[in-house]
Amino acid sequence: MTSPFTGLSAFPLTPLPSDHLDEPAFARLVRRLAGSGVDSITALGSTGSYAYLTAEERARVARLAVENADGTPVLVGVGALRTSHVLRHADDAAAAGAAGLLLAPVSYQPLTDHDVLELFRTVTEHSGLPVVVYDNPGTTHFRFSTELYGRIAELPGIASIKIPPLPADAAEARARVEEIRAVIPEHVTLGISGDGSAAAGLTAGCDAWYSVLAGTLPEPALRILRAAQRGRLADGEAEDGAAEDAAAESKRLEPLWKLFAEFGSLRVIAAVAEELGLVPHRCLPLPLQGLTEEQRTRVADTLDILGLDG
Repeated sequence: MTSPFTGLSAFPLTPLPSDHLDEPAFARLVRRLAGSGVDSITALGSTGSYAYLTAEERARVARLAVENADGTPVLVGVGALRTSHVLRHADDAAAAGAAGLLLAPVSYQPLTDHDVLELFRTVTEHSGLPVVVYDNPGTTHFRFSTELYGRIAELPGIASIKIPPLPADAAEARARVEEIRAVIPEHVTLGISGDGSAAAGLTAGCDAWYSVLAGTLPEPALRILRAAQRGRLADGEAEDGAAEDAAAESKRLEPLWKLFAEFGSLRVIAAVAEELGLVPHRCLPLPLQGLTEEQRTRVADTLDILGLDG
């Protein structure tokens, strides 16, 4: 069985129309992902709006994800402002049957490296579930240093580090991956984020893709991943043409990546899911308003041009 910390991890939305959790819609999203062949499903990531949910809602989402995943490993986001709340979410995820935890350092006051190290130390000592370090400076406003990656990765229970997009230059991207690998244990995987640069990250040597796109449209994401993985050898080298094929698959989705960059991936993927009838209209938690009608039309036109009908 593929490790839940390699391959494609799909981040589904948590539909919240009229400020209420739509359990049937969420369950359908998870079942759809389970049937698509993704390597894992990550509930309550940033795409899943974890920070907007109550503890009870988060526990319910974790249970629904595992119950509907049909054996696909489920990771559950547990980030919160207070460490005691993080530990409660970790316990709820474990009780639901999660395969691992996704932890972002969430704060109101700016966090120091020491704050973040001790957060991960406390969680790994408390929970027996493996932990993904969630480096998402666009939402948390905390930036991990390479040194901090290394210190956290030495903690027992750390399984993976989700890193931000890599440099566009292929040589610089591979150098950055090698720089991080030099300070972390061999068993800790590296996962790329930022869907538009995922192909470059995978071909630069990342083990996983933590994907917004895959949570709603898993098939095109799987095509990019499989192209990047094709022919990968034990020494990490891919067969001739694999990198070019992955880049071409990603390039085809450039109109969608441009919308992500312009409006933010969460708002765009919510509009995609709404347009395809996968979730109710206005599925984001208030005060997030989603896209305007004009912007939604652009999303619909892009889906039509790309032939992405769900």
